[in-house]
Amino acid sequence: MFEAIRAQVYQAAGELLRVAGMPPGQILVVGCSTSEVLGKTIGTAGSTAAAQAILAGLQEVTGPAGIFLAVQCCEHLNRALVVEQQLRQTYCDLVEVAVRPVPSAGGSLAALAMERFENPVVVEAMRAHAGLDIGETLIGMHLRAVAVPVRLQACRIGQARVTAARTRPKLIGGTRAQY
Repeated sequence: MFEAIRAQVYQAAGELLRVAGMPPGQILVVGCSTSEVLGKTIGTAGSTAAAQAILAGLQEVTGPAGIFLAVQCCEHLNRALVVEQQLRQTYCDLVEVAVRPVPSAGGSLAALAMERFENPVVVEAMRAHAGLDIGETLIGMHLRAVAVPVRLQACRIGQARVTAARTRPKLIGGTRAQY
């Protein structure tokens, strides 16, 4: 079952990166309820095993592509994000906060990212270039201003609904503007 989840995440994240046309150095934000992935209600049955499969699939896609991965914590940590220190240094406006996500406060995927990332830090908020929401965790607050829905071939990972988005620059000007 967990190998199937890893494969579904790999496929969904890879498709999103392709559709979004993300160059190296951009940010993919991921919110995930491992409870929903396992067919339970969000926040009721977090799973480290499911988180391991999900993180593996994400890293298999983002690592080779040079994409920064940001893992959103749950509402108990105000949806802060676990990121690599290098991302925080690259995007200087990210504010680091003092907290350590655990499965019961932050969520299983964020807690695992805190353990597995090379040099993890937690930041308060960001404006990512694309997002993958696994289990309706509400990642929109961490996307850039103009989010564009991406319809993925697979609409579920495990039992959880999946929503994806890319972002684009704002179109400004009027009838005489050229883009």
